[in-house]
Amino acid sequence: MRICPSILNADHSNLPQEIAKVAANSDWLHLDIMDDIFVPNLTFTLDQSKEIIRQSVLPVDSHLMIIDPDDQAPLYAKAGSKSVTFHIEASHKPLETINRIKEFGARAAVALKPNTSLAEIFPIIEEIDMILIMTVEPGFGGQKFMKDMLVKVRQARTELERRHLSKIWIQVDGGISLDTISLAAEAGADTFVAGSAVFGAGDPLGVCDQLRELAIQASAK
Repeated sequence: MRICPSILNADHSNLPQEIAKVAANSDWLHLDIMDDIFVPNLTFTLDQSKEIIRQSVLPVDSHLMIIDPDDQAPLYAKAGSKSVTFHIEASHKPLETINRIKEFGARAAVALKPNTSLAEIFPIIEEIDMILIMTVEPGFGGQKFMKDMLVKVRQARTELERRHLSKIWIQVDGGISLDTISLAAEAGADTFVAGSAVFGAGDPLGVCDQLRELAIQASAK
């Protein structure tokens, strides 16, 4: 069970301090990159992302919600991001993009919007390191968890087991909290992005511990 706090809802004016709040018991730092084209929001530029990656004591998982991931994704891997996720809906040459990400030693992941079928990634599924199933519409933090996406999570877990691809992680992003993480873990997710649930809490470190424990308990059922 991997806990990946998203800094989308953190205090951007003091990110090193915000990251330090969760570093002791988190696995990855989730960095949301939005371009105000692919999604209706604008977050970090490549230069800003490079600085965050440089400052982070946690390995960075960059989630690119942008219109041109085939060109941009390798640049985030080159900048030091240990995992780079791009959306299948925006990519014109996903296999080439996956290979270019891996050339820089990063993990390559593919994300799916809620309305995108899991079958869209079947042609490349054996080449990726992680599937990101969005449990909200990408673009904004603090949205309500979409329980109907649990069906897709279960489908992903079943498909990976059928293909003997247990090395591939299943990540969920959107509305993950103390109330929803058990549902996602029980459905088969093993990697969890939590933003407002962590940085909106009085004790971010304690919430990360609680999230992990709930996920472990649910996955054991």
